[in-house]
Amino acid sequence: MQLTADNKLKNLIVVGDRVLIKLKKPNEKTGSGLYLPPGVQEKEKVQQGYIIKTGPGYPIPMATDDHEPWMEKEEHIKYVPLQAKEGDLAIFLLNGSFEVIYEGEKYHIVPQSSILMLEREQEL
Repeated sequence: MQLTADNKLKNLIVVGDRVLIKLKKPNEKTGSGLYLPPGVQEKEKVQQGYIIKTGPGYPIPMATDDHEPWMEKEEHIKYVPLQAKEGDLAIFLLNGSFEVIYEGEKYHIVPQSSILMLEREQEL
């Protein structure tokens, strides 16, 4: 399979409550005018970027049936979904993230708890 811009991230699976974020260029701003001043970006405590992929969310503990604990059961894991969605602009704490490079591109893996604010473009 040949890698293209559309499918190069297809094989990545983000786990748990984490999201994959690609940083915005420092002088980009959104249609609504949201941006971080350069001084804030240089300090690198808070960053902004677009959410590329999200994990399934927070796993919910399963109820156990104690009548036959020796029997093997299929595990059906359920999740509380994340508030963050693909395409959202996230403002997040950099010290809670992990920088990774995949296929020559730099991304950040961020737990939802490190995201301070989301901006979502709403279709009218």
